[in-house]
Amino acid sequence: MKTYSAKKGDFEKKWVIIDASDQVLGRVASKAAQIIRGKNKPIFTPHVDTGDNVIIINAAKVRLTGKKWDDKIYYHHTGYPGGIKSTTAQQIREKNPSNLLKKAIVGMLPKNRLGRSLHLNFRIYDNEQHPHVGQNPDTVTV
Repeated sequence: MKTYSAKKGDFEKKWVIIDASDQVLGRVASKAAQIIRGKNKPIFTPHVDTGDNVIIINAAKVRLTGKKWDDKIYYHHTGYPGGIKSTTAQQIREKNPSNLLKKAIVGMLPKNRLGRSLHLNFRIYDNEQHPHVGQNPDTVTV
């Protein structure tokens, strides 16, 4: 028996919707990354984008456990000496709530050309309104 390797035209990409209201951030991000990558399908091939497109709604209602709203710190560097900047999860939520989920999902995707192309396969919205009704998305529970 030979190992099956999926090619670009062998499968059909679907649209999936995930409701993040009152769900833990990491669990929603983990499920979304798994679907985006295609690891939930039997035709998963590591070097091919076999995943589905994911729509995440109610990103503003995602929750963190414990004291992580104040204790979880996100760092980035400006590129200049002494240019490390830090923000808490609460500050990110106040400024743009969808960035919390985006950072979590991107961190779970591969860091290569395939991973950079997978960034286009998910959309995050702060409330229930989304413009992707025409794609007839299936609902996935976390």
